[in-house]
Amino acid sequence: MAKIYYEKDADLNMLKDKTIAIIGYGIQGRGQALNLRDSGLNVIVSELASTPNFETARQDGFEPVDAKVAAQKADIIQILTQDHVQADLYSNCIEEYMQTGKSLVFSHGFNIHFKQIVPPAEVDVWMIAPKGPGALVRSQYEEGKGVPCLVAIYQDASGNALKDALAYAKGIGGARAGVIETTFKEETETDLFGEQVVLCGGVSELVKKGFETLVEAGYQPEIAYFECLHELKLITDLIYTDGIVGMRKRVSDTAEYGDYSRGPRVIDARIHEEMKKILAEVQSGEFAREWMAENKNNRPNFTKYREDAEKHPIEAVGKQLREMMPWMKK
Repeated sequence: MAKIYYEKDADLNMLKDKTIAIIGYGIQGRGQALNLRDSGLNVIVSELASTPNFETARQDGFEPVDAKVAAQKADIIQILTQDHVQADLYSNCIEEYMQTGKSLVFSHGFNIHFKQIVPPAEVDVWMIAPKGPGALVRSQYEEGKGVPCLVAIYQDASGNALKDALAYAKGIGGARAGVIETTFKEETETDLFGEQVVLCGGVSELVKKGFETLVEAGYQPEIAYFECLHELKLITDLIYTDGIVGMRKRVSDTAEYGDYSRGPRVIDARIHEEMKKILAEVQSGEFAREWMAENKNNRPNFTKYREDAEKHPIEAVGKQLREMMPWMKK
């Protein structure tokens, strides 16, 4: 079983005299920065000028600075930009300020695990990864609660990396819920696998193929949309709150029997073998190399994938039907 830390295991005083830089004021960056500041810690923010996130940071009471300035001033540098830009950001703005006593921090291990970023041995490198979006990290903190986090130590030059990481987790509210010990390798590989095989890739393709099967059989696209996409939220919400068994107890017996008897025919042994192949691509670094090369080549495949996805019939049908559901409007 994984080791789990709580507030009693964390001491905010570890960070009281330190400056924390949040590089990237997106949804996750905003949530973490505000929570740390409200916990009484010294936080500075770096964001690109003239961007919406820059303006949001100013509205929140921060004065955003250049990444170089943040890296120079800070003792703890948390990089919360997108994966594919972190390596260039590090080499151009942060690397020269990495010296003894500093900590380089992440909420996803991609660039460290796949060695896109190679920090000097004299700095601490650790991860605090909330298992929820930044807006939830913020709202739970404001309610006196927290979002569970992962903690991983990659380099412990100071001997205090874990203590600092747990203090950081306490600062963003994560220690209220629990901080689960892991490694950069485990977090990165399971995260990529989950996105590709289940959460994004698997679910998206399952929905589209179900929709296509019904439409090809002569059923109305609108009915196919409701049955294969719209109602998915009802099921995932039940799984989210009660687990798979709990969901099955809350649907009809007909649906439950169909789940048991037909589900394994859809996700069969061949699909399981394909999942293993995808996991191997993640573990070997093949996917990481492919994704970084894609970005260096101006994303030709990514752009084509996105354009093709937007043309799928389910999108046109969905756009029309969602107009009939005003409760969905933001």
